[in-house]
Amino acid sequence: MTTEEKRAELREKIEAGEKRNAERTFVDTAREAADSATTFVKKHPFATLGGAVVVGLAIGAMTKPGRHLTKRGGVLAGLAADAALAYGMTMIDRAGDLARDGQDRLEDFGDSLGDTARHAKREASYLAGTASDKTRSAARGVARKAGRAARDLRARVNH
Repeated sequence: MTTEEKRAELREKIEAGEKRNAERTFVDTAREAADSATTFVKKHPFATLGGAVVVGLAIGAMTKPGRHLTKRGGVLAGLAADAALAYGMTMIDRAGDLARDGQDRLEDFGDSLGDTARHAKREASYLAGTASDKTRSAARGVARKAGRAARDLRARVNH
């Protein structure tokens, strides 16, 4: 296999890896977010249930009948709605933090993969150049030896 063929094969492998990395980004992000959510629900089932209730109350408090009920219920109902809203916002913030963490991990993985591919490309280029230099040097040595052998043979024939 020639050095050009090796280079072409390595380029194809690098391009295929970069393509797989680009295609994986969204899928991996979604999978990681789903796994994080599942893990959170398994670790904190009551908090999840409470959060769902709070979100339901918050949505209910935003509707016209819910606001009307809050006016009748007085201050305690208003405080409960505010607490529910605050809890819901906290949960949304946590979900956003988890998503950002997943994106950061994916970005780090992509950078690492790109660095590795660039290193492999540089290494292959270096090895190809080294092989080329060694081949050139060996060819010169063989040519010198062949020239000397021919010269010695001519000298023997002429004497």
